[in-house]
Amino acid sequence: MSGAEPAADGRLRCPWGLSTEDYLAYHDTEWGRPVHGDDALFERLCLEAFQSGLSWLTILRRREGFRSAFAGFKISAVAEFTDADKERLLADAGIIRNRAKIDATLANAKVLAGWGAGDLDALIWSHAPDPATRPAPRALGDVPAVTPESTALAKDLKKRSIRFVGPTTAYALMQACGLVDDHLADCVARGGGR
Repeated sequence: MSGAEPAADGRLRCPWGLSTEDYLAYHDTEWGRPVHGDDALFERLCLEAFQSGLSWLTILRRREGFRSAFAGFKISAVAEFTDADKERLLADAGIIRNRAKIDATLANAKVLAGWGAGDLDALIWSHAPDPATRPAPRALGDVPAVTPESTALAKDLKKRSIRFVGPTTAYALMQACGLVDDHLADCVARGGGR
């Protein structure tokens, strides 16, 4: 598998980040950077679930539409959505109109609205592995799709009635939110935000 490759500016980056300007900006400024806060993590959890079976680029390009449709992913607001809101979402061309994913997002918000402030953040981050135990991946083939930590996180969320988050989605969340740093060893973004 491929190692870090030069972008137009000559700096090495993870190859997946080079295919479009959208990916390059996301790779350089967001992916792998620590994300904290219940609402911010709820947004990422929802978007990773919507991404399941699709390209992340599809979600990335519709992210503002999702934010608008889901009240900025404020848990307390989404928890109050009604059946009329669900119908509105199913008709919204600015998002992915998948009934199961929309239902899961609304159900998850209702569950999370009953949690204490900081509980989602604490639960997710409690599954972050010790960085000292994780060597920097040298090539894309060194990056796993599932880890024991992501499997444990998915089980922990499911046990607490959070839907549509399996071990693969949980690992994508961990990568995106900086619980792990899967930027390749030679990538300019490795270690960013720490």
